Amino acid sequence: MKPNLFPKLCLFLIFGFALLIRPAHGADKPNIVIILVDDMGYGDPGCYNPNSGIPTPNIDRLAREGMRFTDAHAPGALCHPSRYGLLTGRYPFRANVEAWREQPTIEKGRMTIASLLKGQGYRTAMVGKWHLGFQENGYDNPLPGGPVDRGFDSYFGIRASTDIPPYFYIRNDRAVLPPTRQIQANNSEGWSPIQGAFWRAGGIAPDLELKEVLPTFTEEAISLIRNHARSGGDQPFMLYLAYPAPHTPWLPSEEFHGRSSAGMYGDFAMMVDAVIGRVLQTLKDSNMADNTLLILTSDNGPVWYEADVKRLGHDSTGGLRGMKGDAWEAGHRMPFIVRWPGKVKAGSVSHQTICFTDVLATFADITGVKLPADAGPDSFSILPVLRGTQPEGQAIRGPFVLPSANGTMTIRSGQWKLITALGSGGFTKPARVAPKAGEADGQLFDLAHDRAETTNLYDKHPEIVRELQTELQRIQSVARTRP
Repeated sequence: MKPNLFPKLCLFLIFGFALLIRPAHGADKPNIVIILVDDMGYGDPGCYNPNSGIPTPNIDRLAREGMRFTDAHAPGALCHPSRYGLLTGRYPFRANVEAWREQPTIEKGRMTIASLLKGQGYRTAMVGKWHLGFQENGYDNPLPGGPVDRGFDSYFGIRASTDIPPYFYIRNDRAVLPPTRQIQANNSEGWSPIQGAFWRAGGIAPDLELKEVLPTFTEEAISLIRNHARSGGDQPFMLYLAYPAPHTPWLPSEEFHGRSSAGMYGDFAMMVDAVIGRVLQTLKDSNMADNTLLILTSDNGPVWYEADVKRLGHDSTGGLRGMKGDAWEAGHRMPFIVRWPGKVKAGSVSHQTICFTDVLATFADITGVKLPADAGPDSFSILPVLRGTQPEGQAIRGPFVLPSANGTMTIRSGQWKLITALGSGGFTKPARVAPKAGEADGQLFDLAHDRAETTNLYDKHPEIVRELQTELQRIQSVARTRP
């Protein structure tokens, strides 16, 4: 060997060895995008309801390109409990989620999907509705305890829904402009008091218009994706895009007026589908789509009454019983779609029973992280389901438990579902029914044969009732269900 070639060979070998031992980077881990819409029902997307009165071409395309779950559940039937469970992998009944108006509901130091991924080298960003509280001390001051203190590198959004004042944008942990103006309450004729262009009176920032919130969040998300692509993509990227729609106020832009057959709600849901399409197109244009795991779901069920179904012919619940807030299925059984090119089979359908809390353990599984004992206590990895290796007849997780709007507890185990009280437990009237002497004081449904929950089997199967009651008490008495 010629002497002058030896140093070059050494450098080549050293460089090659360094490549072999270097830490994993963006090319080894997928980008992750979670799109959480608000109050969209199981029967709204066409891929879940062929008779839907709302065209949803972009959501339907995601289902064709990924896996559609038919039995996916929010861990709560309202906005804030559902979001707590999604982010922490912990059932929301274990936390004081009602503290969100003035206090953070996610405890300091608790692992979230964002802090998990940030620890694995991801750049983590959130856009949209938080609804999990800040340490509030006036809106001229910092707002600790929010997204940037719970694992997100950046945040742009609003503190809660676009019908709950005060209304103002937050950048990281500061109000962009404080809510120094006032807005009067609004309702829509022909709808219930909590439907239509409904919002409550209160403070509003000078730079916020309620009808512009959805487009503004879309532009922010698009900008984040493009900026990440321009950076070279060596660092994996995670985006949690929490749209506050089609939750009230229903404010479709002019181009969507009258385009659905489900009134102003359907028009607004069409607009939501359209902005999702813009995000999907940006991923494609930025050459990120093929290496992005994308999850699309809704936080809880819709506000949609039987009168709306009869009047408009659109069933937002897709044949399920109840609506938002309820212990019945329409309150928490959600559309849930996962697209991951090359990993998740296009056009596949899973009937596995899963819960939003399972997202954290799934991300840990994907990134090769062994979760600490106190992290994701109610989270089970569904990666085998996504990869198609889990037998359909073998449950991927154990029973799950969730509270309705009035605190009525539900436990689901296999085909059986127990509700601990009579009534809907939520927005459907009556929310609670006093049991008569000698009659059932709870509800038991066989969802394998009665998904619409028409027949209460509580008195017919007392042994199953006792078994589920015992399991519910056990889960409530321990700190974790994940082995």
